[in-house]
Amino acid sequence: MFDLFNELSQQCSKATTERYSTSFSSAIKLLHHDLRSPIFNIYGFVRFADEIVDTFHQYDKAALLAEFKKDTYSAIERGISLNPILQSFQLTVNKYGISNELIEAFFASMEMDLDKTSYNSQGYKAYIYGSAEVVGLMCLYVFCEGDALSYEKLKPGAQSLGAAFQKVNFLRDVKADFEQLSRTYFPEVDFNHFTPSMKQQIEEDIAIDFAAAYEAILNLPVKARFGVYVAYKYYLSLFRKIKKTKPNNIMEQRIRIPNYGKAFIVAKAGLRSQLNIL
Repeated sequence: MFDLFNELSQQCSKATTERYSTSFSSAIKLLHHDLRSPIFNIYGFVRFADEIVDTFHQYDKAALLAEFKKDTYSAIERGISLNPILQSFQLTVNKYGISNELIEAFFASMEMDLDKTSYNSQGYKAYIYGSAEVVGLMCLYVFCEGDALSYEKLKPGAQSLGAAFQKVNFLRDVKADFEQLSRTYFPEVDFNHFTPSMKQQIEEDIAIDFAAAYEAILNLPVKARFGVYVAYKYYLSLFRKIKKTKPNNIMEQRIRIPNYGKAFIVAKAGLRSQLNIL
């Protein structure tokens, strides 16, 4: 019956991913079957923590996050949790030996979201590392399936991909972050007077991350390569659309890739994969 509980827990993480991110869930389903549940488990965990700091305004968010953090470490140590999201996450952490340092860095960034509303360059880098780069590294543990040499080789690229995704999210969600949550992640950017030069500077930084990530994707284990490539193409397409959008429009609307656009990305990526020209 324990297998049934584990299966149900992992289904909860999968359902969480599907409800919160159609793009990520679609890309995860393009991974090899062996990798899908572990990546869903990581996303479900990350999503719940993020939900605490972004959404539960009528509750004591600091207390909720502290409790979630405590329960996370307890689940990992004991190998069991009655919280299905934490049960599925601890299964992945313990199976693949995911470092506690990554989990601690993730929680540190989530704790920043409780009270920080703006960042200098150092704080911005620390936040990006904990909120995004370490998530990429958690996934890389799964993709490498215990191959430590491959993990170390691909580590910088995984961090760049996580950073690129997060920075694109920041640009896409700048209206909600700035107006609803009073947050400004990009250092030295005044979103009351968001200029083309400010936007271009941010975009140049993101482009560097995308370029570094692409080189790493080409060297990923074959089980992971196509799914990660599709996620990369989703976000690259979103980034290109954002680049074409004027600063004042960024502040007025949330840029999206329509479903037909996502379907085209998958089809084109599938063709390139078959021709071995990723």
